[in-house]
Amino acid sequence: MKTLIWKGIFYQSLEYFNLQSDDKIYTVESKIIGCLEDKIYSIQYKIHIDKAWIVQDFLIESEINKVKRTLAGKRIQDQWEINTVINPEFNNFKFIDISLTPFTNTLPVNNLKLSENSCQKIDIIYIDVLNHHIRPVQQQYTRTSVNKYLYENLENDFKAEISVDEGGLVTNYPELFEKIADSERYK
Repeated sequence: MKTLIWKGIFYQSLEYFNLQSDDKIYTVESKIIGCLEDKIYSIQYKIHIDKAWIVQDFLIESEINKVKRTLAGKRIQDQWEINTVINPEFNNFKFIDISLTPFTNTLPVNNLKLSENSCQKIDIIYIDVLNHHIRPVQQQYTRTSVNKYLYENLENDFKAEISVDEGGLVTNYPELFEKIADSERYK
């Protein structure tokens, strides 16, 4: 089990994150609290990921200014069922990107296994938790060195060079997230 804490710099948040693994699947459970502008929020999410780092299902429970919401997604072969509705615009998508956590960058980092100076475009289910919006986006990852990746959102020209540890977990995401504590326990 891997446990760590990320500080959200822009999102003024703290995230308590747990990653567990068995022979078949990774399970992520995390809690985030924070405030941004006029929004005070508490988020819990759970994600099941196969050993190729492809998302199988997710559950996001949020409370923003006392308003509670739930967003659930499940992969059914190459389709996505989001809150019990099949959503064809996400067909064949492997990954999600949750706005309030750097963890979802780990999914493509570990799945793509890029060599240095190579890049790949991917389709992502982008989940903007604070604004209750979910949509498809295109992103690109370029491995710039052993533990660094250039992340690009191709829709809006946003770029950031993120640093990751040996397990692909973000240690530094300039101006957005920073790992401030971690512990690992093996069974």
